[in-house]
Amino acid sequence: MKPARLLLLLSGCALLLAPAVRGCGPGRVVGSRRRPPRKLIPLAYKQFSPNVPEKTLGASGRYEGKIARNSERFKELTPNYNPDIIFKDEENTGADRLMTQRCKDRLNSLAISVMNQWPGVKLRVTEGWDEDGHHSEESLHYEGRAVDITTSDRDRNKYGMLARLAVEAGFDWVYYESKAHIHCSVKSEHSAAAKTGGCFPGRALATLEDGARTPLWALRPGQRVLAMDGAGRPTYSDFLAFLDKEPRALTSFHVIETREPPRRLALTPTHLLFVAENASAPAARFRPTFASRVRPGHFVLVAAGGGGLQPAEVVGVRNRRDVGAYAPLTRHGTLVVDGMVASCFALVQEQHLAQLAFWPLRLYHSLVGWPGAQGDGVHWYSGLLYRLGRLLLPPDSFHPLGVPRAES
Repeated sequence: MKPARLLLLLSGCALLLAPAVRGCGPGRVVGSRRRPPRKLIPLAYKQFSPNVPEKTLGASGRYEGKIARNSERFKELTPNYNPDIIFKDEENTGADRLMTQRCKDRLNSLAISVMNQWPGVKLRVTEGWDEDGHHSEESLHYEGRAVDITTSDRDRNKYGMLARLAVEAGFDWVYYESKAHIHCSVKSEHSAAAKTGGCFPGRALATLEDGARTPLWALRPGQRVLAMDGAGRPTYSDFLAFLDKEPRALTSFHVIETREPPRRLALTPTHLLFVAENASAPAARFRPTFASRVRPGHFVLVAAGGGGLQPAEVVGVRNRRDVGAYAPLTRHGTLVVDGMVASCFALVQEQHLAQLAFWPLRLYHSLVGWPGAQGDGVHWYSGLLYRLGRLLLPPDSFHPLGVPRAES
């Protein structure tokens, strides 16, 4: 095993077993001392958080194109009339009030934090959606995903803390860009960049051990679902947890269709499917392949009558939007969804490496049993592994959506 991959695996073990990480969930760890409230540290001038380029998967994601008033995507923007926020609106068009729902939610949350931090002071927005081309090429202002902010009193001594409050409010990228303002941006509502990896629609179906089919959103830890083992044989595998769970996210999916037998699977572009060039390849030789690279004429594995797996030719690939995005993890690292065999993993096109990296999490569940109800969002372990992978693996190990792009 290459040293970087071994280090990734060992780091995952250390992260799982470290007491500080075990306490990441809601509530405090049994037997631990109650910690004092965390002190907020202002951002320094020119500092950004997280410490990655804005238009990368670990921050706000790719630029997806300018939104104009007469474009189909204009309906993605919603006005913000929060009386606790002052909008500069120097154009007198109301453009600064228009933004995506994700941006609006974070901004409203930040407005409350500002009033709590400095009584009598409000949040002020100097730039929101830009329809006039005043920003640099591929600026997220053109999509309503970015805002420039100050405090209402324009006290520049407050701006470092204002940036920190924006991070705490949930903005996906915050930059102390100028002495005159803080720049904040969010992930797209519907792109794969809004996820840290790959997902399926919540209404997609898994097959339980008793033959019943259940939507992914209803899966519970400990249930056994149809999957594929390392030798390419069907098996029933324990469902452990969701690596990502976004019940209300509007997400863009690739839809892979086969005809003989007919199957249709929706999944995000970075997710892995098992693919071969011809039908004669044994199941164990089907290669993990990003969904975005699957084409008509390829063969995928599908569940057949009698409980077996068989190849089926892909006859169509299209895009579709759906609400809800779920990424289930099973003990075998695979899952049959809507009758098609898929990996539980995404972003890195190496099934074996991903399965090894999640070994500590599987061990943890074996030792301590099943956790309680899982909250929404990215599982802390998968988020940490992604950050470790970015440090330890070469950029070409990742799907292009996960590779930093040069900023404009």
